[in-house]
Amino acid sequence: METDYHYNVNLNWENDRKGLMSSPVLDSTIEVATPPEFPKGMPGIWSPEHLLVAAVNSCLMTTFLAIAENSKLDFVHFDSNADGKLEKVDGKYMMSEIILSPVLTIHQEADRERAVRILDKSEAACLISNSVKSKIIFQPQINIA
Repeated sequence: METDYHYNVNLNWENDRKGLMSSPVLDSTIEVATPPEFPKGMPGIWSPEHLLVAAVNSCLMTTFLAIAENSKLDFVHFDSNADGKLEKVDGKYMMSEIILSPVLTIHQEADRERAVRILDKSEAACLISNSVKSKIIFQPQINIA
């Protein structure tokens, strides 16, 4: 099995502080811009900051789904909120932490401990979380249907 994978993303500047992101292997495009908190930022458009937080959050989900399937965890629902904190550190802006708050709904209380272990394993195995400099704060929640 190959150990190196490449994910090609193209970005074409459109105007002002906005561009269009695409990939030769994907059907959809994403409009990206400077966030409104910065000079000439544009509200209502995905920013690099949103995309970084989204990458960590979506990696958690896909990792969880794989581990849950391999572990044969039967669950009702999974969703997750992620909040990225951008701040100046040593004179430079950086995403200093990302709070991940997944909510997992399971069928029965007897599966709670196993569900927590699977969520923890998912957070530890998320390759995007393991690739970023930001502190990742993990705050899972388990619900019973």
